[in-house]
Amino acid sequence: MKKRWSAIWLLLFILIGWEAAGRWMEVPAWLLPSPLKIFQAGIEDWTRFYLHLLSTASLSLGGFLTGAAAGLLAAVLLHRVPGLRHPLYPFIILSQNVPVIVLAPLLVIWFGFGLLPKVIVITLVCFFPVTIAALDGFKQTDRDLVHYFTMSGASKKQLFWKLEVPHSLPSIFSGLKIAATYSVMGAVISEWLGSKQGIGVYMTLASSSFRTDRVFVAIFAIMLLSLLFFFVIVLLERYFVRYQRKELR
Repeated sequence: MKKRWSAIWLLLFILIGWEAAGRWMEVPAWLLPSPLKIFQAGIEDWTRFYLHLLSTASLSLGGFLTGAAAGLLAAVLLHRVPGLRHPLYPFIILSQNVPVIVLAPLLVIWFGFGLLPKVIVITLVCFFPVTIAALDGFKQTDRDLVHYFTMSGASKKQLFWKLEVPHSLPSIFSGLKIAATYSVMGAVISEWLGSKQGIGVYMTLASSSFRTDRVFVAIFAIMLLSLLFFFVIVLLERYFVRYQRKELR
């Protein structure tokens, strides 16, 4: 609890310092608006902005679920079929060496300006952390327990679902937390390529009209949306890990 309050106090200190510095130094609003002006801009433009917010939130959620499912499926496949892991693992790593901002225009050329290229962009940024985290989690299973299960006559299927999956949950949720925050970033990048609604579109319009206050509204919305997704995964982690520990007992 004290740690949470310390973070809140630090945030308040930064905002108050920002506001005071802006007034004292008389920084132009178009260059760096004060927190109060940003808040005011968000309130004044809320009826229009919330539609962009909902669009980005739904796109992020859809892409995250797709990427997380694909990542978990790939991790299970590579873990259960070791012959696939060695040839495919390097390609999974190489897939992250191409910046999404570079790959995204190609997806638009191949698939058009519809929903599909946007979901693919988000899936790509969410896929990697989930896959790697799950694979590492599967490997961290206690070897003594694996030996005990094997000596007890457990099948490979039982070994996987009853032992390896429960022990890998903390690692899997770590990957999901990273992917959840990445999904919002991926959604905004995909919206820059061509979309009618979304925070990325809102930022582009605000930037072109030199409404820096609205750009900061979009930035804070991205941060809050990422935090929301992150804490939802944290709550799910607490529930499932606690439930799994009870089952193991």
